[in-house]
Amino acid sequence: MRQTVRRGSRVLLHFSLSLPDGTEAVSTFGGEPEQVTLGEGSLSEGLEAAIIGLKQGERKTLELPAEQAFGLWNEDKLQSMSRSDFAPDLVLEPGIAIAFTTPSGEEVPGTIVEVGDDWVNVDFNHPLAGADILFAVEILDIQNLKR
Repeated sequence: MRQTVRRGSRVLLHFSLSLPDGTEAVSTFGGEPEQVTLGEGSLSEGLEAAIIGLKQGERKTLELPAEQAFGLWNEDKLQSMSRSDFAPDLVLEPGIAIAFTTPSGEEVPGTIVEVGDDWVNVDFNHPLAGADILFAVEILDIQNLKR
């Protein structure tokens, strides 16, 4: 009997994320598959919910509204920082993504959106926040812990 994806499953899968106009944001099809464990945060809650119940070998494509994919764009995640917070030799240009470390030690990505003489505006929203997403997935393998 084929196993079914459930919370806590370790899943080997191929997936792609595309915008409704067909622009592909990311894809593992044609490359190495991705391994994820549901509930560990490597997939958004909406993407996890979309694969719950799928079986090994199943393939599914669905459209997720922004709220279920990566959330709506949130103005509160746009932060103005002092230029002195960055290494002096670091090239800061709009569009560059940088990893930031929070006080708790968590690493979060931010995208430079605007640079002034002594300030830098950084967007900490997910790059696909606010976008409806076409999610295609193929389940290659499932490992479930024994209950």
